[in-house]
Amino acid sequence: MTLKQLEAFYWAAKLGSFAIAAERLHVTQSSLSKRIAELEASLGAPLFDRSSQRAVLTDLGQRTVPLANQMLSLSDTVKALVSAPEGLHGVCKFGISELGSLTWLPRFVAMLRDAHPNLVLRPYVDLARQLERRVSRGELDFAVSPGPSPDSDLQAEVMSEVRFSWMGSPARMGRSRKLRAEDFERHPVITMTEDSGLTRAFDAWAAAQGLQVQRILACNSLMAITGLTVAGVGISFLPADYMGTWVQQGSLVELASDPPLPTLNYCFLSRRDDTRGMLQTLRDFVREAVDFSDGPPAPPVARRS
Repeated sequence: MTLKQLEAFYWAAKLGSFAIAAERLHVTQSSLSKRIAELEASLGAPLFDRSSQRAVLTDLGQRTVPLANQMLSLSDTVKALVSAPEGLHGVCKFGISELGSLTWLPRFVAMLRDAHPNLVLRPYVDLARQLERRVSRGELDFAVSPGPSPDSDLQAEVMSEVRFSWMGSPARMGRSRKLRAEDFERHPVITMTEDSGLTRAFDAWAAAQGLQVQRILACNSLMAITGLTVAGVGISFLPADYMGTWVQQGSLVELASDPPLPTLNYCFLSRRDDTRGMLQTLRDFVREAVDFSDGPPAPPVARRS
């Protein structure tokens, strides 16, 4: 048996899909199937039952999974003893939230290009729950999004904290700078859908306060929600540091609430069973690059009524 055969078997077993495992290992599905068949031939027994539409592990296959994981982990340990001069290589697919793509992503990409020019980066921007699902299914190597995740297959390490504040347009809020419970009945709240980590945090906050909120599910774009808030369509909770220039120039006003909105943790999410050394390296680069305070382009001039 070879490590490539064990690797093909392990990821097909853990991800539950030959197609997704082949994509993760950057091989064709036929190549992956061939490696698994070769491993089964060397063992003299099947690892997958292929009698139904979806291949499922045999009893031998289930007992082989933890052993394959140990052998692959040992292989990674041996490789780590000698740093390859060319550094990381291959393809890395990772997920990131819209706020991350607007702030620290360019710095992260530039750092990796300098240090590991042979590594191809393929970022995927989406909402927290979608990113969690893709990491859990093995479609993404990792993601950086609001966390931690409720998915027990994922591990989360906090990379940064982001403070959110209520904001509205001067035209809508007038002289008011503090939100009371009755204000949530007068001012529509612009949010993302339930797949957003921000919305998940807001729902928990509102439930704890017993608030009845008049909600508008506008869209899943942070900048579009910002534009709707500036236009006076409603109020929203936005990243305070990132929107600082908009507040300074009068397009938005920051609103106090009692209690204030919770600080949101942005986490590095990866599968618990993914022990590749590449992930530790990438986690270190994310930790160095992450900074959500980089502001957006100059805001439009707010009109006061």
